[in-house]
Amino acid sequence: MILELKNISKSYGSRCAVNKLSFSIDKGEIVGFLGPNGAGKSTAMKIITGVQPADEGSVTINGVDLRKNPLEAKSHTGFLPEDNPLYTDMYVSEYLEYVAGIYSLKNRKEAVGRILSQTGLDSEANKKIEQLSKGYKQRVGLAQAIIHRPDLLILDEPTSGLDPIQTEEIHRLLLSIGANKGILFSSHTLSEVETVCTRILLLHKGKIKADIPRSEIGDLKTLFKELTAQQ
Repeated sequence: MILELKNISKSYGSRCAVNKLSFSIDKGEIVGFLGPNGAGKSTAMKIITGVQPADEGSVTINGVDLRKNPLEAKSHTGFLPEDNPLYTDMYVSEYLEYVAGIYSLKNRKEAVGRILSQTGLDSEANKKIEQLSKGYKQRVGLAQAIIHRPDLLILDEPTSGLDPIQTEEIHRLLLSIGANKGILFSSHTLSEVETVCTRILLLHKGKIKADIPRSEIGDLKTLFKELTAQQ
């Protein structure tokens, strides 16, 4: 088991963002984290990646307790947040080499070459990030998240703002790397998780309302529409 959450809760003042959340992800699963805006998806992802602490509960990554051994747990995780923060004044290859250094990777040049090829960024390697289209910026964000070959990949709305062609390219990339990782893929679009994911978690008001394989997504559509209409 790559990821296990047990009874995770998080509140901001009087508002409960995540309420007793429990689920797990195994290797080879691409899990869609589906829910309307404000469902608690981003909060849960920030807790899993150690960006912010939970008020209670535990997160275990590859058998490592995030609270007890945060650096070791985080070393198994790659994260692409929704706003995709990048150093836009750096060149693509320069930025990825910098990220490789953060993870203390050996043969950084080799690692950068590998990830440029894997994410289709070879032709953009010598461009400044600020010169790239949003689709290519998302690829750079994904490249930094997987350059250290993590077992767990957390993606918060990775196709937000992309056109249909760019979205399809990101989907293909995720499918190509998903067999060797556990991936948690956040979206508020039912059709997107149906395209990419092997399993779907439906979140509403910080609680899981459904946990089903993609083959049963038809049973989820009515419930999702009802929850979205309540927003």
